[in-house]
Amino acid sequence: MPKLLEVKNLKTQFFTQDGVVHAVNGISYIVNEGETVAIVGESGSGKSVGVMSLIRLIPQPPGKIVDGEVWFDGQDLLKLSEDELRRVRGNRIAMIFQDPMTSLNPVLTIGRQITEALELHLNMSREQSRKRAVELLELVGIPGAASRLDDYPHQFSGGMRQRVMIAMGLSCNPQLLIADEPTTALDVTIQAQIVDLVNRLKDELGMAIIWITHDLGVVAGMAQRVIVMYSGFIVEEAHVDEIYAQPRHPYTLGLLRSIPRLDLGRQKRLVPIEGLPPDLLEAPSHCPFAPRCSFAVDKCWEANPPLEPVGPNHKAACWVDISGVKVIADVKETEVAA
Repeated sequence: MPKLLEVKNLKTQFFTQDGVVHAVNGISYIVNEGETVAIVGESGSGKSVGVMSLIRLIPQPPGKIVDGEVWFDGQDLLKLSEDELRRVRGNRIAMIFQDPMTSLNPVLTIGRQITEALELHLNMSREQSRKRAVELLELVGIPGAASRLDDYPHQFSGGMRQRVMIAMGLSCNPQLLIADEPTTALDVTIQAQIVDLVNRLKDELGMAIIWITHDLGVVAGMAQRVIVMYSGFIVEEAHVDEIYAQPRHPYTLGLLRSIPRLDLGRQKRLVPIEGLPPDLLEAPSHCPFAPRCSFAVDKCWEANPPLEPVGPNHKAACWVDISGVKVIADVKETEVAA
């Protein structure tokens, strides 16, 4: 597939009173046209800061993109002027945020918030933009779309507000949609509906998607490739099937072992990842996962391993080969109450 986005050695830091927060530490990856790439990791791993840096949404100060390149359709987005970037952001690259209630303007109608982008980027008239807004709301499954244009965000449920955010993101037919944990605040039934909706729209519109999540369970049904982040680094990258079948980094293994499984007949005990995420105020000098890793050896404390190929289209940053370790832990089975 043709390459749409290429991120090279992206580094983002926050300069605070307590010191420099090393939020993103030189990440590199590619997104191809029409592909869904999931970026996973726990809170504080650098997922959201990394994607917000792509379109320069990091508050400056205290944040600063200190190094790297972001190539999109032949342009380095980090070198564009604000006016040039504004023509890309919301138009060719769109973003859906985690909490629609804080992303939608509470004093503007839903219709106005959708039509604004259409008038700005596509030069539509007021009448054309309202007609298109109705089509977009129908596309994302909001009933009675025409009658809802003049409603305000508080008149919609959480799931419907997230559908409105998706409609806004799709309004200018973007080549790339960035979804930053868009289902986190929703119950599991609505989560499934939103994931199905995004999958259907991706197939219909042919856009690429970067899906940010901490939930590996969501990833399985939508992504082609998975990037695992920890402490601002990419620690593993592979095809989604390979990640689930044979993870090559202990952190990925820990994430998979902490997912509840209902397909094993008897319930397996969950295996938590011991310890806490590292302090990002400290510049990393060794493997950031070493303090929490049961596979750590002396070399892990001496140097941070680079992200290197460990198989076809599979990369991992680990000094230890864990290829023979089972994803389902060998722990004592616990009885499940009937």
